[in-house]
Amino acid sequence: MPLLLLDLDNTLLDRAGPFRRWGERFLAGIDAPPTDIDWLISIDADGLTDRWDLADAIRDRYELRIPSIDLVEELHDGVVEQTRLDPLIACALRIADDAGWVPVVVCNGTVRVEDAKIRRTGLDRYVADWVISEEAGVSKPNPRIFALAAQRVRMPLRGAWVVGDSPEADIGGAAAVGLPSVWLHRGRTWSDTRFAPSRTVDGLIAAVATVLAG
Repeated sequence: MPLLLLDLDNTLLDRAGPFRRWGERFLAGIDAPPTDIDWLISIDADGLTDRWDLADAIRDRYELRIPSIDLVEELHDGVVEQTRLDPLIACALRIADDAGWVPVVVCNGTVRVEDAKIRRTGLDRYVADWVISEEAGVSKPNPRIFALAAQRVRMPLRGAWVVGDSPEADIGGAAAVGLPSVWLHRGRTWSDTRFAPSRTVDGLIAAVATVLAG
């Protein structure tokens, strides 16, 4: 039974949509122009910007008196509340499980947020376990986090595949640990010359089909 090591945000669970919905609601609540959603999405950098830095940028732009910690919590809770598990993703995970693969989530982030997403969406019913960087003490692309994921379910890394949308964290991590990978391109073109994914597809369902076929 080989491992299927899966990223979370924008791989198993859409993050871009929930962040936009939270952002639109937040901007409306402070009477900011609706067009400012483009600025907010840009400064968020697809989730790569530190949450505290994002909160400070929002406070400075709109001269808000709300403490940064409250804004960070609003951001965390708001995005989690907007996150849903696509039934087709759940179906794909079930098919992978039936085919003998063991799905394990490997993600960077905080336990509070990532664990809440996994449990509140019901994703926990479709994966064997999950490893979150904050709890593990190591982040992707460090190979150690993939080894910890294998240890968590008491299985070898040999034969595993890594699936994710981040060139550096997911595909770079797979290359570092010597595993094949599937990159979810999300409309982007691969440009890194240091390593490359084994396969490139447009979403998780196609990724699972590719792994099962390969």
